[in-house]
Amino acid sequence: MIGADALTHSLIENGVELCITNPGTSEMHFVSALDRIRGLRCVLGLFEGVVTGAADGYYRLKGKPAATLLHLGPGLGNGIANLHNARKARSGIVNVVGEHALHHIAHDAPLTSDIEGIARPVSHWVRTSKNAGEVGADGAEAIRVSRSKAGQIATLILPADTAWSEGAVPARSAEPEPRTRVEAARIEAAAAMLREPNCLVLLGGVAVREPALALAGKVAGKTGCTLMAEFNNARLERGAGRVDLPRVPYVVEQAIKLLAPYRHVILIGAKTPVAFFGYPDKPSVLLNPQAQVLELATVDDDLLAVLQDLVQACKASQAPLAQVAERSALGQAYGALNPESIAQVLSVCIPEQGIVIDEAVTTGRQFSATTRGALPHCWLNSMGGSIGFGMPNAIGAAIACPDRAVICLEGDGSAMYTEQSLWTMAREQLAITVVIFANRSYAILRGEFNAVGAGLPGQRAIDMLSLDRPVLDWVSIAQGHGLKAERVSEAEAFQKALTRAVASKEPSLIEVLL
Repeated sequence: MIGADALTHSLIENGVELCITNPGTSEMHFVSALDRIRGLRCVLGLFEGVVTGAADGYYRLKGKPAATLLHLGPGLGNGIANLHNARKARSGIVNVVGEHALHHIAHDAPLTSDIEGIARPVSHWVRTSKNAGEVGADGAEAIRVSRSKAGQIATLILPADTAWSEGAVPARSAEPEPRTRVEAARIEAAAAMLREPNCLVLLGGVAVREPALALAGKVAGKTGCTLMAEFNNARLERGAGRVDLPRVPYVVEQAIKLLAPYRHVILIGAKTPVAFFGYPDKPSVLLNPQAQVLELATVDDDLLAVLQDLVQACKASQAPLAQVAERSALGQAYGALNPESIAQVLSVCIPEQGIVIDEAVTTGRQFSATTRGALPHCWLNSMGGSIGFGMPNAIGAAIACPDRAVICLEGDGSAMYTEQSLWTMAREQLAITVVIFANRSYAILRGEFNAVGAGLPGQRAIDMLSLDRPVLDWVSIAQGHGLKAERVSEAEAFQKALTRAVASKEPSLIEVLL
């Protein structure tokens, strides 16, 4: 058996079901194996950032790793931005990166590069197979690593000759490294802190999903503590009837004001809240300087067990849920399109168990309060802040959950980073509605220009922060990629368009003019 066949069998036999690909010459034997050996769904992305971002979204919803297929160092390099996001989200991914045949590397051909060096900053594990006999076991180990703890990124580099050579065998993966159980003494320390006034429990990771979320609600119901979520969440489950988690605001001044009252802070799967950037004369840490912080559990710990233990320690098993969101009574939206009216439309139109991918950037910061009462749904943010995550993530989410509607909220500037995603949506006929908020500028950068005290922007600075001359025609862009598309300029039309698009269960795009 050749190495490419052994790797394919190892992926299938260890439960990997999806390979998202952008292959080149060095990977053709692996492409042939994927063609001949049944068991893996193969999806093509026209840019490697689409491939890696889709793998991230798939893991966030499916909870199991996809494989990617990338072409040499430049292909991996093209995918790094969304691998950065995936690493921050703790998404499990198995990257298969082609390499020149081992005997060819010494000749320094044009595509030769330090692939391991490129991979390490965005991988928890990196290995280059040295011969065909190692490929099957290396693939199995990559899968084991990707499933370990909260999820990890494993990058396997596959030289072309190890893929085409004989002498390979598939391998079974060992058990992944489990989440860690938090010791009883730390649980008791947290229970004691919860008896103090002005206590905040900041949640992250799987603690912002059911059933952990309901347990947190019981703790709050018993102790009176406040529950919040981090600003960025890999998958926040929310909506009417669920425990509502306000997010720590993005804007530094707003976050400091909101967090100022809390003198006791317990972190469960979350980190101490810090500013997205460092600013002149503004603090990096957003908590009250007098706050006592207890890191009860990291994202790699067994967060469900932590909350179960905390419920017992607080004698909260019979407590009512605190902070439960009520169903929104909003109806038809009218008038101008702005963050408030857009949020009203979303609150009405998000279907039950819908999946919202949020890269709306400045437009979307005001959506949370209104949409908290929508039908139960989940909300995905960029965890690493790298632009261009939204539409690729939507692809992965839609493949993972084909029976659920996906709504992707995109800024027009962010969408241009991975607009090739639209083609994959059309080719795979995924139930995704892309909503482009067209303010025709990098509005977030204009805000940051002011926030860092860079002065008044002149014309050259404005040109670097604008998307005009020419304006982007998103209806034409979407139609050119094979999607149905329309443009709206007022709230009533947007609500009707979004209702139609979600009901169609087809890939489509709505350009919202702001």
